[in-house]
Amino acid sequence: MKTQKIDSDELKKFFKQTKIANLDELKKFLGTDVAVTIFRKLREQKYQSSYSHRGKYYTIDGIGNFNTEGLWCHQSVWFSNAGNLLQTIVSFVNRSTAGYHAEELENALHVVVKQALLTLLERKQISREKVAGLYLYCSCEREVKNKQIDIRQGLNSNDDLRSLGSEMISDELKAAIVLFYCGLSEKHRRQYAGLESLRLGYGGDSKIADLLGIDVHTVARGRNELLEKDISLSGVRMPGGGRHSLEKKARKSLRKSKN
Repeated sequence: MKTQKIDSDELKKFFKQTKIANLDELKKFLGTDVAVTIFRKLREQKYQSSYSHRGKYYTIDGIGNFNTEGLWCHQSVWFSNAGNLLQTIVSFVNRSTAGYHAEELENALHVVVKQALLTLLERKQISREKVAGLYLYCSCEREVKNKQIDIRQGLNSNDDLRSLGSEMISDELKAAIVLFYCGLSEKHRRQYAGLESLRLGYGGDSKIADLLGIDVHTVARGRNELLEKDISLSGVRMPGGGRHSLEKKARKSLRKSKN
């Protein structure tokens, strides 16, 4: 295949249209099967490879709208400002206030992390300690790790609402929780959901998501915001906002439980 003469502006236009591309798509656009040529063109634009899909997708600087956690997704393909999956996990673990369980990392990163965690442990880039019977992945720095474990143990000890995911919890309490949830702003809703997930511990994201009728990733995002101390009292929704159907359902459930 004869290599086409593609300048930087044309490559930028290509990525503005496609956002991401795999190697085959880049070969077709650049008119070459030579990988060295393709990556030379990408390096000119400061490219990034995805941390999901085994790094098979690429983008260039200025294309992705990365969130506060340094992540960006396009068509279910995830990218991180930290780099590949291993680098991203290390970044998340080191920045975490209370460490991460494997399930929490998977919810935060939207990919399976088991093998990556084992690799990082072998390389001694992260550490692992058992807390309340579950492995907690922490920083390798002793002071940071000790703080993460202390905070996690404090969260685990606060089990006032640990029965949220149990059938033993009363319908009245469930309805009251949902009513309180409905009165919060959008951001505070997910952070409240994240707080209750932290109190529940393992499996908390899915239990809270089921109780409140929201996506499990929303719960995970709220939990991560709390752990990263990304908390703000601004941005409260104006009166009249919110999910009215969920609020009506909660009020109906509360009235029923009182009868």
